[in-house]
Amino acid sequence: MQQPRLTGPGAGSDRYDVLTALSVAALGAGGHQQVLLLRLMALITARYNWAQDELSLGQKDMALMWSVDERTVKREIRRLLDAHLLILLRPGVKGRVAVYRLNLRKIAELTEAWWPRVGPDFEARMAGRYAPEGASEERVVRLDFTPRDQPDLSSPWQRVLTRLREADPARAGAWFDPLVVLSETAPEISLQAPSRFALRYIETHLLSQMKIAMRQELGPGWRLTLTVRQ
Repeated sequence: MQQPRLTGPGAGSDRYDVLTALSVAALGAGGHQQVLLLRLMALITARYNWAQDELSLGQKDMALMWSVDERTVKREIRRLLDAHLLILLRPGVKGRVAVYRLNLRKIAELTEAWWPRVGPDFEARMAGRYAPEGASEERVVRLDFTPRDQPDLSSPWQRVLTRLREADPARAGAWFDPLVVLSETAPEISLQAPSRFALRYIETHLLSQMKIAMRQELGPGWRLTLTVRQ
């Protein structure tokens, strides 16, 4: 799938949207994930060549920018490559500086859960720009502006989700609403997260809250399993 090129008229606002998505995701994630995304943002803001769609910066310069040593730079770049946020175009060998490219679609995938926190206009722009090829316009409009249907209270997950929304509407909108029900036959609810990033965050920060809501709504004995969309 071809990656969008953020050049030409209006590209400046598109680039700000990428930085906004990364910053909101970083603030929501916390821990080392926050530091990693903030370091990526520093590289983008200071050194990314949007016309060529590439980043070319030596590890010594990165270390200076990040206030770390070069060993830390190597480790962090490896993490960004393993997360597919950066694509290696040319390795740094024989005295040459390595060249990288942002993986904008992967950034969109990993930050999607945070888009609603910025606002429906931002969510609509991001969804329209990074929707899979062949996605209809109707799909994007539904994502942002169609009022949510009344919950089906015969569904165990919808009952739990309603309780979670009542407790914290903003958190539910960002994290719980995007979950897809795979099965909900007693005594187990199986849900699918939209990305590995969202799955890790939910497992680390929100799983106990979900289990408490399940126990309060459905009673003891129910299990919750989470997977990620492939």
